[in-house]
Amino acid sequence: MTDVLIIGGGPIGIACALECKKQHWNYIVIEKGALTNSLFNYPKHMTFFSTSEKLEIDNIPFISKNPKPNRDEALEYYRRVATSNKININLFETVENLQKVQNTFVVKTNKSSYTSRKIILATGFYDIPNLLNIPGETLPKVTHYYKEAHPYSMQHVAIVGASNSSVDAALEIWRKGGYVTMIIRGENIGERVKYWVRPDIINRIKEGHIKAYYHSEITEIKENEITFNSPDGKKTIANDFVVALTGYKPNFELLNQVGISLSKDDKKLPYYNPETMESNVEGVYLAGVICGGMETHKWFIENSRIHAKLIASHIENTL
Repeated sequence: MTDVLIIGGGPIGIACALECKKQHWNYIVIEKGALTNSLFNYPKHMTFFSTSEKLEIDNIPFISKNPKPNRDEALEYYRRVATSNKININLFETVENLQKVQNTFVVKTNKSSYTSRKIILATGFYDIPNLLNIPGETLPKVTHYYKEAHPYSMQHVAIVGASNSSVDAALEIWRKGGYVTMIIRGENIGERVKYWVRPDIINRIKEGHIKAYYHSEITEIKENEITFNSPDGKKTIANDFVVALTGYKPNFELLNQVGISLSKDDKKLPYYNPETMESNVEGVYLAGVICGGMETHKWFIENSRIHAKLIASHIENTL
């Protein structure tokens, strides 16, 4: 029996573990992938919007070469925080079932089973992509994650979306010799795109180096082409790869299993007390991006790292 079981080994899960360690609680972190798995799956050359001090947890300094750190620097920072503090974490272990039995939580994974007095859900949102749900989406040439540009050199690549990840992918692939077309539902490049990147993509589109179709939606993917609806009607263009960066969503399954209430609208906001982070299920706490439901742009490391201390403060009075 553990005092606290934390599901999710990202930055916020690590922050929660540090608070448990300070209190000398018996705790464990379960992470289904690598340490900070979501950050690991970010594009290799991604630069954070936040400055390094806003990504720090537990006041442990994050020193980077530039004010805005990149993916590799963040991985190094959180890895050193976890290893130097000897965080108790099981990696590559997936939670498959979470139930409350009287006042105890029973957690079953693909490797073992656990019982715990308290549960912290810090599972993020990066693991489940928003699918296009169109013919051809399962073809090998389609991906919902972007890692690096080199494989797309000299290839016809369709980027679906106009967010930070879509814009980064489009610019990097174009600069590595790819022929890039952006298929965008809205009327322009996303307003939340990093302020130093947005003018770059807009200018490349104006110059004609990157083709962009606005108010458009892809309808079918074939081996050598894609079809999409545009204001000028249905269009079909040559295509070698589709990078569909249409966003991601939290895994609501665990929340549903344990009985956490979600809002009835499309936002699917989970219920929690913002002063304690405890959900409507006594003993289950939410931390990090999961608190925003489908509003995945609402919570980041910099504004949710405080969740760990709020949770620890409440647990201290209830254990």
